[in-house]
Amino acid sequence: MEIAIEKFVDVYEQPPDIYELDKVSFTDWTSPNTCDYCDKAPKYLVV
Repeated sequence: MEIAIEKFVDVYEQPPDIYELDKVSFTDWTSPNTCDYCDKAPKYLVV
């Protein structure tokens, strides 16, 4: 999680919004099967 936040701040120069994936849903997007930084199921969306 820390790596994702640091990368976001490096790119966008502002803190991200963080959502718990089990508490939000989007009509045109489905969560990935694994985290981009490890092989575990994702728990958060960093945008």
